[in-house]
Amino acid sequence: MTSSSSSTSAAANAGPSASSTNNGKKPKYSKFSQQELPAWKPIITPSWVITQFAVIAVIFIPLGLASLFASENVVEISYRYDQECIPHQHRDDAVAFVQSTTTNKTCLRKWIVTKKMKAPIYVYYQIDNFYQNHRRYVKSKDDKQLSSKADEKGSSSCEPELTHDGKPIVPCGLIAWSLFNDTYSLSANNKTLMIDKKNIAWKSDKTTKFGSDVYPKNFQQGDLIGGAKLNESIPLSEQEDLIVWMRTAPLSSFRKLYGKIETDLEVNDELDMVIENSYNTYNFGGKKNLVLSTTTWIGGRNDFVGMACLAIGGLSLLFDLVFIVLHVMKPRPLGDPCYLSWNRCPKKE
Repeated sequence: MTSSSSSTSAAANAGPSASSTNNGKKPKYSKFSQQELPAWKPIITPSWVITQFAVIAVIFIPLGLASLFASENVVEISYRYDQECIPHQHRDDAVAFVQSTTTNKTCLRKWIVTKKMKAPIYVYYQIDNFYQNHRRYVKSKDDKQLSSKADEKGSSSCEPELTHDGKPIVPCGLIAWSLFNDTYSLSANNKTLMIDKKNIAWKSDKTTKFGSDVYPKNFQQGDLIGGAKLNESIPLSEQEDLIVWMRTAPLSSFRKLYGKIETDLEVNDELDMVIENSYNTYNFGGKKNLVLSTTTWIGGRNDFVGMACLAIGGLSLLFDLVFIVLHVMKPRPLGDPCYLSWNRCPKKE
């Protein structure tokens, strides 16, 4: 009797926790596990739905119109020069012309400005059919080497551009090796237009991704020459052309910022372009364009944002009108059980 009563009192003193342990892995009760926390449970009434669609339409339609208007105000001119800047006698073998060290690759062209362009005017180079998003190409770099002098040896991901004569290449990898090397000089009405190449890269890239103590070494040496060369006396954090190029593009057609012009261009100004056509896009059928563009509050020319906003606002307005007509022509009481499949109301005679 004594042992039986003591065991019973011990079980009673153990309380719910002991019983729950004995019953298995039953969770401890909480409002969170039982989904009893306070929550917003709106009742989706017809008037609520109609109001929401109307609000969306009122917001997105004006926003879309404003975006399209801003995009139309962007003045942009583009000149494709990859074919124009190959002499006629070399057009059958453009690759040999570009790869040769003896051919003159300077190309002179004229351009008439058809619309006024207010400063700042952004200068871009555009390349088509160049897949910077290729997995092997994107991986061909070493972020540690780019940011710190202590890791200048690089990693195996940079092969085959990792070493030269047993010494590390800085910066290593195919992305840096294929650095764009065409150059542009512009003048209008016999006055040189200065192209400012400062502050064309992201500030975060200059301060964190590229080290101020890392200098180019053994770059573009030997027989395998890719694109542009780098000044070995300037740290990577100040080589903004390289920084812009190293931010790989997601699509096969892309633009990258070359510089800025801080001078207005008037209508009918004659623009003289001096292009050094050195970058080899002829091996893979790529195209090259020189682009000048102004900006507005939306940035450069981009009709997609305006069209997307108009599409969203237009569809919302259409749905809104449909729901209004249905609500007026054939209203239904809120919470009517007759619309439940298991509880049909008898037909009215």
